[in-house]
Amino acid sequence: MITIVLHEPQDLVNIAHVVRGMKNFGVGDLRLVNPREYEAYRVEGIAHQTQDVLARVRTYATLEAALADCVHIVGFTARGRTAKRNLQRPREAAAELVALAEGGGGPVALLFGREDKGLSNDALDRCHRVVTIPSDPSYASLNLGHAVIIMLYELALARGAETRPFKAPRRPSAPPDAAELERLFADVARALHAIEFFKTRNAAGVMRTMREIAHRVPLDAREVKLLRAMAIEVTKYGERLARSGLHVDR
Repeated sequence: MITIVLHEPQDLVNIAHVVRGMKNFGVGDLRLVNPREYEAYRVEGIAHQTQDVLARVRTYATLEAALADCVHIVGFTARGRTAKRNLQRPREAAAELVALAEGGGGPVALLFGREDKGLSNDALDRCHRVVTIPSDPSYASLNLGHAVIIMLYELALARGAETRPFKAPRRPSAPPDAAELERLFADVARALHAIEFFKTRNAAGVMRTMREIAHRVPLDAREVKLLRAMAIEVTKYGERLARSGLHVDR
């Protein structure tokens, strides 16, 4: 199990952002160590539909108690330290965390410090690994919620989320056949003639470009029908104007 541990979080809004990110990426265990403020109903008012995550939030008086059952702890810091530590980048840490979590041992913890001070050296001493998210050295400190979400994203990638297929369209459409495409090009040509588009342009060259565009995309049958309907309506509109004796200034 992967658990998020926030050590002395100062801002309830940041806690809400973390809860929302956890819901987004399917992580459900959050531990708060001595939070300055925490009320579940207020968090839910910011991070909607996260009742299942909030129901599992636990608060602790000390960091020692929050980490007591964890078999692997990764601390996050933006500051360089003089002490030698087992340093990692998020992607490397994510792969190791997922492997440990899937191994069936105790919880593995992602430890984040308070917004204004980060993690102390004493807190980092409890960590098996220390992760720094690469950012511009001139402004390295990330918002707490942003840092958590970046790591949750890396965990999702390590679990294979990138290979998950995109949601299929509600109404899939087959590719158009050649005859339907030819009808589209004929309708487009008539519409462009109706608005005198070819008056100063080479019709054959324009239509050849239209074909290249259609083949490059490529269009599906539903899109072809929509474009044909638009072209036909342009032609009909021009015919109605002609019958009424009106013209459109261009």
